[in-house]
Amino acid sequence: MSGPSVHLTIPPASLFKFPPAPLPETLPPPQRDYSFATPFNINPTVYNGLLSASVPLTFATIYATSVVLLNQINRRRGNQPWEFSKTRLFHLFVVAHNVLLAVYSAWTLTGMLGALSRSWPGFDAEGGPAEVADALCKLNGPRGFGSAATYNSTTSAWGVTDRLVKLGTGGIPDSSDVGRLWNEGLSFYGWLFYLSKFYEVVDTAIILAKGKRSSSLQTYHHAGAMMCMWAGIRYMAPPIWLFVVANSFIHTLMYTYFTLTALHVKVPWVIKRTLTTMQIAQFVIGASFAATHLFVSYNAPVSVPYSFIAGVSSAASSATSAVGSAATSVASATATANLNSWFKKLALRAVGEEGLAENVRNSQGERFGADAVKAPVNHAKEEIRYRTEYPVVSCIDTSGQSFAIWLNLMYLAPLTWLFVRFFIRSYTGMTSRRGRRPSTIHIIEKSGLDAARGVQRELDSLLKEAETSVAEKVIERGEEAASSAEAAVEAKRE
Repeated sequence: MSGPSVHLTIPPASLFKFPPAPLPETLPPPQRDYSFATPFNINPTVYNGLLSASVPLTFATIYATSVVLLNQINRRRGNQPWEFSKTRLFHLFVVAHNVLLAVYSAWTLTGMLGALSRSWPGFDAEGGPAEVADALCKLNGPRGFGSAATYNSTTSAWGVTDRLVKLGTGGIPDSSDVGRLWNEGLSFYGWLFYLSKFYEVVDTAIILAKGKRSSSLQTYHHAGAMMCMWAGIRYMAPPIWLFVVANSFIHTLMYTYFTLTALHVKVPWVIKRTLTTMQIAQFVIGASFAATHLFVSYNAPVSVPYSFIAGVSSAASSATSAVGSAATSVASATATANLNSWFKKLALRAVGEEGLAENVRNSQGERFGADAVKAPVNHAKEEIRYRTEYPVVSCIDTSGQSFAIWLNLMYLAPLTWLFVRFFIRSYTGMTSRRGRRPSTIHIIEKSGLDAARGVQRELDSLLKEAETSVAEKVIERGEEAASSAEAAVEAKRE
């Protein structure tokens, strides 16, 4: 029987299913007393209603279409700012918007770090890396290695492998369970972070109001982020916590920077450059971390029942002792029984009074003869006992969790590919220009910054062409429809 360890395995085919299975339903966050960490509770109906797939799909489609059209309108206007964007009220709105997102992002980051600290078993945990994997892979249930509540797609039911853990009402994980990421904060902060992606499109509205072109990279980023956050929370995918933590950290710095620039505070250019590099780096790290979950499995303790026949040995021992004691009693009784007692017993049996004969006592008040021997009673019975085994457990349990990971990978793939491509280009260029191999630190710093800029330029160029093509077709179709309508009106008049 192997102990706890971590393995890399090929994910089972059952995880690759589209559309993913609708079950299990997303578990709402527990209802808590109001505090700074949880200043309000979320209604379960509202919680699950806004996680309907139609919500992010509709919003993302309207957002992307609106940006494409407004970019074309701004270009036809010569990219001149709209009049309302020159007002003091608009300026105050921009400042307030950036302050709000900076503060909100910092609050989310604080809450998620608290949830992680309460769920983290530590690298010195008794189960080692396997216990760490268990804490990060299994989001539901109480704290403890092997105590998680997991969903079984085959039986379509939640289950536990620790006999001391019980499910809550309705056969779902108990909302009062503590020590795992979902109840400790991911269900609450993750859902709000998902909704914040809808509000973040105000960034694009501000850019368009100033008459500028909103980059295709920004449109792709905002639309993709809301879809990825939706999938991660809807299907309770384990790696989504990193997206919330990393993105809230970057946004805390980014919107603080935007606030300072809106207030006309001069910020060194290197800070902006560093923020851009950090954003691209989070894509690479996030994609790698999410993909790993598909291939990770580990040994976790499971309580396995088995039958145990209790009392067999003790019953046999008792029977042996009883027979020995009875034999001794017979000898003693026989020796001490007087003739009167014997004759009385015989006389009673002669007339058929067997019951009275059995109760005849000798002069010491004891039964004697064969009546002194009594067969021992066997009290043996079957018991259910438990032993701990360590079967291999997959990190990912449902096709929905797998779908959320694949959606994130497809979203991040273009950014990751371009980053690596530019990283290699930058490295090769630096070596040839200098004629000698630069230091590793300088390579990483310079190549990372060049890659960040290159990614933005190339992806923006590719998406700009697609955006322009789509906008021209939309406008062309609109003009054709208008001409057709006008021709129909003229024909009707004639």
